[in-house]
Amino acid sequence: MLRVTFLGTGGSVPTPKRNPSAILVNREGELMLFDCGEGTQQQMMRAKTGMGNLTSIFITHFHADHILGIPGLIQTMNFNGRTEPLKIYGPHWVEEFVKMMLAIGFYKLKYEIQAIELHPGDRVDRGEYYIDAIKTEHSVPSIGYALVEADRPGRFDRDKATELGVPPGPLFKRLHKGEDVEVNGKTIKSSDVVGPLRPGRKIVFSGDTRPCSGVFVASDKADLLIHDSTLANDMVDWANESMHSTAGEAASLASLANVHQLVLTHVSSRYSDDTSQLLEDALQEFENVCVAEELMVIEIPYRDD
Repeated sequence: MLRVTFLGTGGSVPTPKRNPSAILVNREGELMLFDCGEGTQQQMMRAKTGMGNLTSIFITHFHADHILGIPGLIQTMNFNGRTEPLKIYGPHWVEEFVKMMLAIGFYKLKYEIQAIELHPGDRVDRGEYYIDAIKTEHSVPSIGYALVEADRPGRFDRDKATELGVPPGPLFKRLHKGEDVEVNGKTIKSSDVVGPLRPGRKIVFSGDTRPCSGVFVASDKADLLIHDSTLANDMVDWANESMHSTAGEAASLASLANVHQLVLTHVSSRYSDDTSQLLEDALQEFENVCVAEELMVIEIPYRDD
């Protein structure tokens, strides 16, 4: 399972219809937050995602609309009896941020919070997947993130294995894992019955940024790109000045990077009641695109299954 829940899809100013930035990824039961604007914990409750399996929070930058939900979420998990450590990743100043946050009046926490500073090019290796920090271009130090799963074994040809004399059972499993086996004095190679490696899934989250090479390179053939699209195309000058992206710019990047699906987020409050212009601008550049809505859920399948 790889599921993305959009907990906060608005820009800097929250509206009755959109909360500040927060994206929750559920990978095989492990929860990871990408940014955590105010109201995130309530959105998690509304979405019934749970909090107990949250292992990490990945911060893109330290503007208030991306971090103010963290103190309340930490406190709620503490009241709920959490004991497992929580990792908070982010760009420069993440360690200072965590220290200040913990010094302003929490009840005694029953669990450890670990702050880890990341720079573009750094990788968080989790074995079955990794998360890369991406260089982005915003008005303060910022990074985006790419969650990339490891390659999967190729397809196992049961009929071919049987033809070669391999009995069904443990030897099938060993072959599929890449091991050669011996049957009646004959070596059967894994490559004889297992196809080429198949790619895992990839999700890219840009955070707040201008369109840039860091996000473009990381997004190559991504299953899902979640990109800043604060403004419509007719406000490109303001997008440049504020270091955000227009919907059309995000869609153009997605098209050039051969992305499978694009979701536009960080929607300015000026479009809170009507995002049709954002969608129209994006569709001129890229077909498989939508504007994120609060509590929207996307399941990411394997493309070749």
